[in-house]
Amino acid sequence: MPHPEPAPRRLVRPAAYAVCVEDGQVLLARWTGPRGPEWTLPGGGLHHGEDPRAGAVREVEEETGFTVALDRLLTVDSVHFPDAVSRAGEPLDMFGIRIVYAAHVLGGELRHEVGGTTDMAAWVPLDEVAALVRVPLVETGLAAWRSEDPARTAVLGS
Repeated sequence: MPHPEPAPRRLVRPAAYAVCVEDGQVLLARWTGPRGPEWTLPGGGLHHGEDPRAGAVREVEEETGFTVALDRLLTVDSVHFPDAVSRAGEPLDMFGIRIVYAAHVLGGELRHEVGGTTDMAAWVPLDEVAALVRVPLVETGLAAWRSEDPARTAVLGS
């Protein structure tokens, strides 16, 4: 009698991201995920016990080379990937909680991450973002930055 497949490991992944807009351009990082390269907001998973604000600042520096200051909380949302696969090939039922901040650059120089989950960073004109292959988080973050928080709209129906 065949054994049933084991249930995928359940994982809750908190992450923090930043929306940095300057001179009509947004800072993006190119994620090298399972669907191929896609542009995303700089940010990512929090270390165990790490404050989300510190995690957002750390991730922006790792992925783009810039030191940032956080201005305000924009939105918190979630995503569920019941059929995710880890980098090691392990099946995962992943639930992500994403905390998105507005931020501005304090210093540093644009550079690409080496050995991480992104391979490129760039300032992209806001009017060119729609033409990019990107993850939905980019739209979520920009909508919240424009004060059109999709979570608020969905709940309040406004």
